Amino acid sequence: MVDSQLRQPVDGREAIRDERVLQAMRIVPRHLFIPESMRRSAYHDGPLPIGHEQTISQPYIVALMTEAIGLRSGERVLEVGTGSGYQAAVLAHLTSGVYTIEIVEPLAERARRTLLEQGYEEVRCRAGDGYKGWPEAAPFDAIMITCAAPEVPAPLWQQLKAGGRLVMPLGEAGHVQQLILLTKRADGGRHEQRIIPVSFVPMTRERGAR
Repeated sequence: MVDSQLRQPVDGREAIRDERVLQAMRIVPRHLFIPESMRRSAYHDGPLPIGHEQTISQPYIVALMTEAIGLRSGERVLEVGTGSGYQAAVLAHLTSGVYTIEIVEPLAERARRTLLEQGYEEVRCRAGDGYKGWPEAAPFDAIMITCAAPEVPAPLWQQLKAGGRLVMPLGEAGHVQQLILLTKRADGGRHEQRIIPVSFVPMTRERGAR
């Protein structure tokens, strides 16, 4: 998977060059983070369903978002949309300060269990509305949103440090979205870098949330 999908360009995609990211992708057992019925396809170049109308992103997208956010050892990162827990496991190879939140409780519990079984005890995992972030653990050096939204959630932007990075698919559900990397300036403004067009499941909120 690493050599054929990530390390070299495929179908016009940029190669992943960060050796720390490539090593993390090589180490994490992707097949153990998806339902048993799908494990034969675990390392294929595409997303896979994980239940509850959610998916695990294709390996290239996981690596691309991880590379884009540029984590350094010791930094604190919040992932919104735990899903299977696979992305959190990859992040855990770059820093010990990984926090991840999932609104679908059965997925959050399964991800927590899988992460523990695979030795990722330092990953903090909770069920909840990711739009609200994790205020008591803020501020974060980086935030990764693995579900699409038409705008950056204000609470998450507020929980990002000055100089921090946020990567997310920006756009409406059902349409092509744009994967973007935002850097927060000292004055609270943002510098935006567009990466590639993507298609992610939409961010969901708690019932009654506005």
